[in-house]
Amino acid sequence: MSSAATSTGPRDVTYPAGVSQPSTTATTAAVPTPHADRWTSKPVTLLLAVAAGAALWASFPDVGAWPLAFVATGLLYAAMRRGGRRAASWNALVGLVAGLTFWLPHIWWAWFATDPVPWAALSVLEAAFLAGFGALWTWARRWRWVGRNAATQAVVFAVLFVAVEQWRSEIPFGGFPWGRLAWAVAAAPTGQAAWLGSTTLVSLLVAATGVLLALAVGRLLQLRRGVVPARRAAASAVALVAAAGVLVAGPGLLPVASDAGTREVTVADDPGHVGTVVDAGTATAQAGVLRAGAVQGNVSEPGEGSFANRAEVLGNHLAGTDAIAAEQDAGDYAAGPDGDRDVDVVLWPENGSDLDPQQASDVGAAIDASARGVGAPILVGAQEYPASGGRYNVSLLWEPGEGVTDRYAKQHPAPFAEYIPIRDIVRVFSAQVDRVTTDMIAGTEPALIDLPVDGAALGRAPGPTTVPMATVICFEVAYDEIVRDAVERGAQVLVVPTNNASFGYTAESTQQLAMTRLQAITTGRAAVQISTVGVSGVVAPDGTLVARTQLFTADHLVADLPLRTELTPAVRAGFWPGWVVGALAVVVVVGGLVAGLRRRGAAERSV
Repeated sequence: MSSAATSTGPRDVTYPAGVSQPSTTATTAAVPTPHADRWTSKPVTLLLAVAAGAALWASFPDVGAWPLAFVATGLLYAAMRRGGRRAASWNALVGLVAGLTFWLPHIWWAWFATDPVPWAALSVLEAAFLAGFGALWTWARRWRWVGRNAATQAVVFAVLFVAVEQWRSEIPFGGFPWGRLAWAVAAAPTGQAAWLGSTTLVSLLVAATGVLLALAVGRLLQLRRGVVPARRAAASAVALVAAAGVLVAGPGLLPVASDAGTREVTVADDPGHVGTVVDAGTATAQAGVLRAGAVQGNVSEPGEGSFANRAEVLGNHLAGTDAIAAEQDAGDYAAGPDGDRDVDVVLWPENGSDLDPQQASDVGAAIDASARGVGAPILVGAQEYPASGGRYNVSLLWEPGEGVTDRYAKQHPAPFAEYIPIRDIVRVFSAQVDRVTTDMIAGTEPALIDLPVDGAALGRAPGPTTVPMATVICFEVAYDEIVRDAVERGAQVLVVPTNNASFGYTAESTQQLAMTRLQAITTGRAAVQISTVGVSGVVAPDGTLVARTQLFTADHLVADLPLRTELTPAVRAGFWPGWVVGALAVVVVVGGLVAGLRRRGAAERSV
């Protein structure tokens, strides 16, 4: 919609673009709006807010209509155009409505996994951040230069939106990065910008594009009303759409590591893929190619009781590993003219065992037998219960004949899911807290496991070598700093073990797979997301999804993963993109508040 000058008089008046705002004095404060803009009436702004939230929800998996992410931010901009002294509170309400419309269906899986109270509480908390954005945007607009042209409006709106997105990804209790704009466009050309500036830059481009499109529609409305000359309005609209197009498609020109031969989405569907080795962009390899098997063992009953029979879960993953071994022995995994090649590692999901093989000797013996059979180490998801209390969520590297040789403990346990902060207070609202009987402890080491491999198998010089693997567990894939830290420390491939059994047939697992795709682009690393029940997937360094499984299906994958050592600009930038956006947001909001106070003081002195 068209940009609006902000009234500083006592009335809540909004002026459409192209119409001069009278000076704010006692005599002009009562001047009526030159044109009644129905698009800024309170009922319409609320309807626009609902439309924005619904469009944003549909842009994410499972609907996955990513162009709607741009539409959503444009609608949100249009919904927050009201000006005046009371506009901040109204736009906060608009943000809250949009936020609830988005968050309630987006994380419906939280209701499925627990009950309505935790789901509603988390939705309201996250929507409150969008309400805060509405107020911040209103205050920033009081700085006159913000509303002078389309570019400044698009930039400031995007900076504020992404700053709030960043803040809610960090607070409270370590934040909740779910629902970031960037995750919605992992499959879009815009997503390639993650290579340059991680999720921060991608979200900035999405938000700015939405504003430009909204402003273009506003120019066309001006054309219809005759507010400005037709040629001028049409030219402005075309220029705005062209600028939006550059932001959407331009990142596709970045030198992201890609392999033209990589196929887009092969759905693993037993038994059609037996013996298939998917290529995750091996032409981009810089340090050889790792052949990895991945086992999705499945559970018999989706939902809360899915892990009631721990022996069944362990048995399913052992069976999947044995299936890879059998296909390997049958020569199904051809490696070209040089003959067959065995897998270098078998990846299990989070809680793939759920019993600690270091403590349960029978479990350790069973895993060792499978590792011997497949001739490769197994990355086992398990739980550790130290004598000091609590528990660790761990990935254990089990080498055949040796046992555990490396481990990673999850650094960022999920609050109110894996541990319960302020338990006594939260219990008043929901008895679900008592389902977590033993709080999870945060690990302190980076998400990195060194995999021993024969160099000859990787195409390197013969002899023992290691492949550093980033092993971020479950929700940790949403935290840029955890993934980035592992890559900075040498990780050459990204592994995301996860357990989605409690979320049933909701979109939680596919939302997570979108995050894995974007993190692959950010880091320039091939990635494997391996889940107990799905959706599991293999991703090339450019974010291409080359293979995936179905939900609640016992399945396995074998993939050739390019090993890469080059650090992307996004990894090298570290925390700086987020810090810069946060600092700019503070500056524009403070500037807007100061400018508003000065104009109000000048108006009072002129009376």
